[in-house]
Amino acid sequence: MQSLGRASPLRRDPAPSRWAYRMQRLWLTPLFRVTMRVGLPAFIVTLAVGIYLSDQARRDAFGQNFVEIKVKVEQRPEFLVGLLSIDGASPELADAVRAKLALALPQSSFDLDLDAVQAKAEQLDAVASAKVKVRTGGVLQVTITERVPAYVWRTDTGLILVDATGHRVAGLADRADRADLPLIAGDSADTSVPEAAALLQAAGPLTPRLRGLVRISERRWNMVLDRNQTILLPAENPVEALEGLLALNQAEDLLARDLTSIDMRNEHRPVLRLAPFALEELRRAQGIAPTESKT
Repeated sequence: MQSLGRASPLRRDPAPSRWAYRMQRLWLTPLFRVTMRVGLPAFIVTLAVGIYLSDQARRDAFGQNFVEIKVKVEQRPEFLVGLLSIDGASPELADAVRAKLALALPQSSFDLDLDAVQAKAEQLDAVASAKVKVRTGGVLQVTITERVPAYVWRTDTGLILVDATGHRVAGLADRADRADLPLIAGDSADTSVPEAAALLQAAGPLTPRLRGLVRISERRWNMVLDRNQTILLPAENPVEALEGLLALNQAEDLLARDLTSIDMRNEHRPVLRLAPFALEELRRAQGIAPTESKT
């Protein structure tokens, strides 16, 4: 028989309390876990930084420290550019590029605007393109593709060298300095260089006699030969007209005669203009001009 004087101990209920159960269920929610593990620390850090930077003096000191660190990094020797190397250009053009860039070296590579340097180099007429990069050892390398003069363009203001596309390359003091290049003249002759090139290529046997091409009214060409002979070419299909004249000249030897011009603007009827002496002789032969009386 059990003693009535001693109470039996109470057994603890293993079930969680209502609040503990709710917290366990809440921790099983992914959004709550992310919020507590990531969002809450981030919020605390942001709040602390905001409180610290709320003071203007602290913000100024922080900015000043950042600038000083940035300057120290940029001015390190491995980031300094002290030399300018220009490749692919003639000595004269290389000097012109150096003068155009006018870079104050040494300076940090962080301070160099490579795109601006490239654009500045390409402003020179003689530069077709430029590539800019910073090499190891603190060298700023500018690789130049130089324009090649292909024609001498005679304008009202003087002689100009142009390339195969008609772009200006440089001025020219004397035609004799580039006697190896063909001569073009006239307004907007530089914009019609491809057509001029086709005519020069088609000239064939006339090339040794060719003195130049003259652009007329910005729409057609005259071909000027020695002996003061001129071939007037049409605005449309000038190469075909020139080839037709060459065939006619091979058969009739026209250009060996005493002519001043051959007008090929009408493809069905070339017009010949005789020299004054030849015209007078022709008129006499036809009985149009009086013959000289002998005394």
